[in-house]
Amino acid sequence: MTLFYATLITAGILLVLGSLFLVSNSAITSMFKAFPRSQTATVLFFGGGAAMFLYQVANMSTADVIGFSTPTPFLYIFGLLAVLSFFYLPEFLAVRGLSVVILVGSWPLLMSAYQKYELPQRLFMVSALYVAITAALYLAASPFRLRDFFEWLYRTPGRPRVFGGALAAYGLLLGGVAFTY
Repeated sequence: MTLFYATLITAGILLVLGSLFLVSNSAITSMFKAFPRSQTATVLFFGGGAAMFLYQVANMSTADVIGFSTPTPFLYIFGLLAVLSFFYLPEFLAVRGLSVVILVGSWPLLMSAYQKYELPQRLFMVSALYVAITAALYLAASPFRLRDFFEWLYRTPGRPRVFGGALAAYGLLLGGVAFTY
């Protein structure tokens, strides 16, 4: 993936997310408030995150496989753990799945900026990704904090718009930066 496309993808995600917070009608508000315990979001994000992770495990080189000659045993172990998580760890699984999607999905975006020292504007995209990675690590450990964040965010009518405006503005900035490479 090129740095141009990685920056545009990051900008698009921030613009869409910021627009959802800017609009802030009752359907979007209830969607965000219900997200941490949503079954649909659990299947979408945790299932997608598990599939992305299993794809990465399946494509490991033999140098990365410890104790086995192929990555197949790891596929079975992690696949079983993912399936069992739906039954034995259903609380806030959507938040954990979102964390997995952010962590696994940010890798190719970060790799597009790797060793591109002659382009200092790449740091706008990389900084946004590192903030997302830090939030994903925090939310994976304490997923109930996303519920608390949404409760705090929607307690005052202006907060979602300010938050959405900041996300959308940074997305627009990244969109402009993408054309400077």
